Amino acid sequence: MESKLTMSGLPPAVLELVDKLAGFPSVGRKSALRMALHILRSPREIAQELSAALLAVKDRVAYCHTCWTLAESDPCPICADPRRDHSFICVVEEPGDVIALEKTNIWKGVYHVLGGAISPLDGVSPDQLRLDALAGRIRNGAVREVLVATNPTAEGETTALYIARMLEGANVAVTRIARGVPVGSDLELVDDSTLAQALKGRSAIG
Repeated sequence: MESKLTMSGLPPAVLELVDKLAGFPSVGRKSALRMALHILRSPREIAQELSAALLAVKDRVAYCHTCWTLAESDPCPICADPRRDHSFICVVEEPGDVIALEKTNIWKGVYHVLGGAISPLDGVSPDQLRLDALAGRIRNGAVREVLVATNPTAEGETTALYIARMLEGANVAVTRIARGVPVGSDLELVDDSTLAQALKGRSAIG
């Protein structure tokens, strides 16, 4: 990784911006430097718009307390939509997965975002996810099916099996997203057609 010493000829303000940008996931110092220089070359209005957009995200966006996706309203537009079938809940790991599934125009139910997947190696246990909230939604509503659409990774499979066992005896069908999604991939990176086939071909767990 490129060190600060190789950028010592830059003004301190630019170095500070590089440090902040390099703190984002998958952004190295070289990429951060390119972004910082692009901002520096751009009109002042661009920097002001970027700053305003960053503050707007922090001020206006929060979690929906029903499904736990990100939204500017609570409940979110999906949970508040009377045309959605609330007896079908699709469980995903992150808010980005909701976006990916919505692009298929296949799922007409609602969602539940866990906030991750069970991963003992990373120190993520079931009680750190929104599994209690999921169980509460099933107890309090007429839910007929829970579609587990966690990523097809070791962690996603572990989470799916945990949910299936957790909901045993709950009088609700627990299904798993079909194997149309490549193993080891993230839902956000899968093409719309593959996701659509995976939703259509869901099957029972166990």
